[in-house]
Amino acid sequence: MLDSLTAETLARMQFAFTVSFHIIFPAFSIGLASYLAVLNGLWLVTRDQTYLVLFTYWKKIFAVAFGMGVVSGIVMSYQFGTNWSVFSDKTGPILGPLMAYEVLSAFFLEAGFLGVMLFGRERVGDGLHMFATAMVAFGTLMSATWILSVNSWMQTPAGYGINEIGQFVPEDWWKIVFNPSFPYRLVHMVLAAYLTTALVVGGVGGLHLLRDGADAAARRMFSMAMWMLIVVAPLQIVAGDFHGLNTLEHQPAKVMAMEGHYESHPEGAPLILFGIPNPDEKRIEYAVQIPKASSLILRHDLNAPLAGLDTIADVDEPPVTIVFFSFRIMVALGFAMLGLGAWAFWRRLCGTLYHDRWLHRASIAMGPMGFVAVLAGWITTEVGRQPFTVYGLLRTSDSLAPVAAPAVAASLLAFVLVYFFIFGAGTFYLLRMMNMPPASKHLGLRDAPTRTARARKARTAPMPSPVNKEPSNV
Repeated sequence: MLDSLTAETLARMQFAFTVSFHIIFPAFSIGLASYLAVLNGLWLVTRDQTYLVLFTYWKKIFAVAFGMGVVSGIVMSYQFGTNWSVFSDKTGPILGPLMAYEVLSAFFLEAGFLGVMLFGRERVGDGLHMFATAMVAFGTLMSATWILSVNSWMQTPAGYGINEIGQFVPEDWWKIVFNPSFPYRLVHMVLAAYLTTALVVGGVGGLHLLRDGADAAARRMFSMAMWMLIVVAPLQIVAGDFHGLNTLEHQPAKVMAMEGHYESHPEGAPLILFGIPNPDEKRIEYAVQIPKASSLILRHDLNAPLAGLDTIADVDEPPVTIVFFSFRIMVALGFAMLGLGAWAFWRRLCGTLYHDRWLHRASIAMGPMGFVAVLAGWITTEVGRQPFTVYGLLRTSDSLAPVAAPAVAASLLAFVLVYFFIFGAGTFYLLRMMNMPPASKHLGLRDAPTRTARARKARTAPMPSPVNKEPSNV
């Protein structure tokens, strides 16, 4: 099968495979780092041992996930220099500095304080340890900011010029960094990371509540995760709506593919809930739709006209089938998250949040769905940008390095084998850690007081009585 594929297709498959592995770990790390900062802060304020147990439990999981995210990210930079060297050459003057800023201002910040957060509580005191935890969380957010700025510039390029050898060169860094789609993508991605983490934490909490409904730590993590869902899921839906309006303005072909609009609708476009795209005949088979609802959502007017893919040249048309289905998976999971949060909120009001075993089972089933939604969102974004790497300016076919298909196929197979072995083992280890109950005896959590408490105890302890050094006659 691989023999029939071109070098471009294989290179795209390879990058899609590696970025799919990579994105799930930073999405988890961003949310989990902020969760750890919240847990540590609540421990310092309340001195409730439950928060310390949860902090110790999740910090070890964070350390493994963070390491897997770093390793998976290194491979992507390797591909920029091999399969996509033409893209790197043409966009390097703009994207190179942005990627460097991410390493210098974000990754070094995370890595510099990570050791203090993981091992420093007994050594540096509560205040500095809290500062280090907050800096790790801030570093993950800064990393997301720079990476989303890079990706957003590729989607909605601004502030650039093109020199005599065809390279994109910076003219206004403010416009480059804060390009038209950047704020929407950043908010959408950060909220997605928080929802992903909340689902994992809620799933783990639900698992341990099924085993022991009286487990205080499991109750606390489950309650916090459900609060996050009911608050953030509606915000994500609103942010997604704004993001969609921005995409319609700057990347209309992508929205046409998402909506499945092969034809233009001059007097209100229907919202196609489900169907099967037929790219050969340019229509949606078996469409289940709501008349004029798409115009209402995208234009806030039932009768507003919407252009279709019949206004786009075939060579500039994105792959409709992939974008159509990935978008619906993302939206469906978003509403499922909202439903789970609403269910938990109702049970909280009824006083049965920790006793509804079906709710706990549903939270376990939804545990990995945040990762699926993130992947579906990234597929929608990246495939919907095709056939361009820099939207409207640099085609994917013109970004490829002069590499042979067999060489790309060999490296792709190597990546698949190595990734499934290494990251499969890492994921298995993460699941084993999550399967352990969040109790101190399972985590090596000592009930020893902090350094501040030990010093206070030393100051108030009575002086020991003198000991007779003379040898005993007995």
